[in-house]
Amino acid sequence: MSIHSDAAQARLEEIRAMRQQIPNFVIPVNPGERRKLARAAAVSPQFIELTTVLVKNSPALARGGGLDPAQLRDLMSFAEAYEPLADELEALAHFVRHSAVAAKNRAGNEALTTYALAQRLAKQPSTAELAPHVDDMRRALRAKTGRKAKGQSGPTPPNGQATPAPPPMTAPSTAGAPKPS
Repeated sequence: MSIHSDAAQARLEEIRAMRQQIPNFVIPVNPGERRKLARAAAVSPQFIELTTVLVKNSPALARGGGLDPAQLRDLMSFAEAYEPLADELEALAHFVRHSAVAAKNRAGNEALTTYALAQRLAKQPSTAELAPHVDDMRRALRAKTGRKAKGQSGPTPPNGQATPAPPPMTAPSTAGAPKPS
């Protein structure tokens, strides 16, 4: 493991520990669960406050097992306070992914520059020992990018079977056609 793996693992553990500190934290059970919650979650805060006042002032609307007005207000307060945290965490995830791509870009550019230099130097008699390394790099680069060497067949279709070559072009049959005079 590299020093970066250890540091990344420590950050991951910190983020997971943060879950315990967030009240009302819920992990979705299935991928479509958020969609099921969306309709009632989209109700305006004004609507919720109106129903809260109505329940408080009309005992006929009070339900056993239902939330009391203070609990409803607390849930809305939680949502309002923690939505910016979610936004910040999403931005952080975006920035971490961008940072990873930027690191790969920098390493890739450095490697491509070295490859270009090695290609040129391999052609010189004094540094011809680089030629086998250039060949290894070329194969590794093609394997990563999926490019084929010259002379190889084209891509294989998704079903894994090669497409048969089209029949060779032949001249149209002139049997039975009148001969030019």
